[in-house]
Amino acid sequence: MSGTHTVTMGDRGRLVVPAAVRERSGLAEGTRLVLLETPAGIVLMTQAQARDRVRRELQGLDLVGDLLAERRREAAGEDAA
Repeated sequence: MSGTHTVTMGDRGRLVVPAAVRERSGLAEGTRLVLLETPAGIVLMTQAQARDRVRRELQGLDLVGDLLAERRREAAGEDAA
């Protein structure tokens, strides 16, 4: 299994995913994919892969707690003024 494949942009921006990759990845007609533009280049993944990636990147973060702390600091600054 090679992780590098060469594809050519076709009519109306279409790309053909090689059959071996589709088979290994379980891709079928109608499978929704996510295209990410990153500083390193373009990444194509399934919606489940994108969801799992986001969950890994956010794991251990307390976004709600951080937002509440920020709002409390802002409110305290307004009360002091």
